Amino acid sequence: MNLTATLRPILAALLLAAAPLTTALAAPAPAALLAPPADNAPAHPSFTVKVVGKGRPMLLIPGLTCPGAVWDETLAHYQKQYQCHVVSLAGFGGQPAAATTSAFLQGVRDQLLTYINTQKLDKPVVVGHSLGGFMALWMSATQPEAVGPLVIVDSLPFMAAIQNPNLTAEAAKPMAEGMRQQMSKGKMPMAAQRQMVSSLVTDSARVTQVARWGAASDPATVAQAMYDMMTTDLRQDVARIQQPTLVLGAWAAYKPYGSTKESTRAIFAQQFAKLPQHRIEMSEAGRHFLMYDDSQWFFAQTDAFLKQHPVARK
Repeated sequence: MNLTATLRPILAALLLAAAPLTTALAAPAPAALLAPPADNAPAHPSFTVKVVGKGRPMLLIPGLTCPGAVWDETLAHYQKQYQCHVVSLAGFGGQPAAATTSAFLQGVRDQLLTYINTQKLDKPVVVGHSLGGFMALWMSATQPEAVGPLVIVDSLPFMAAIQNPNLTAEAAKPMAEGMRQQMSKGKMPMAAQRQMVSSLVTDSARVTQVARWGAASDPATVAQAMYDMMTTDLRQDVARIQQPTLVLGAWAAYKPYGSTKESTRAIFAQQFAKLPQHRIEMSEAGRHFLMYDDSQWFFAQTDAFLKQHPVARK
């Protein structure tokens, strides 16, 4: 297996790639069906949230440079069963950048956990793509009691270690710093955006849309998010996650670089080895944006998983 070649397209993916009752006999409405408290947007400057649907809460977190709109089809699929909280991170896909990018992803993590608490979301399902999947793992490892089942879409606990499993977060800092400085210099031209995205999405219209989101993203925010992810190793931390986790992986786009389904799955298995309750499924044909490229498979896998785990473990 050519791990160096495998690392190249996956790193490209990261560059893109949300009145009290008056009678004692009245039964309270289930918590998941109650309207959430009014959102205090200034309390989470690192992201905005769109809430759609009714039912059990579901948090949808996009990947690098993508706004919450990346989940539009997923939202349409789940909004009749779930109260969907679609996150858009500051500085991504045309969203205004935050006032500071210092420790950006840690701020996103902490503000999302506070949002879950203040909105009284009872162990929400968390669905995350790429960076969003990394964030879902980080949130659950930080406060295992706060979230419900996780759906991780083509993401890993420590992206920097794909090439070298023995790499540490400290050892990854020089490479990550070089990437941060290079990425902070300015936006990538649209032609280059399209070329990069074309290896991550199959449909040409989708390529154009994802490339536009990348071109509209704030370079400093993207650079800092990339640095934070490349220097944060969750491979041991995932042992604290209490909830079942579905990991959906992609490999087909990396076949020209020498990858196989088995070799890519082995990378996932090694990185998720410490996660107590997890299942890894690999798409046969989908590229990095599995909810676009292999949507029927994506929904079949996710639907079956959520049906199997209808109530989060207390």
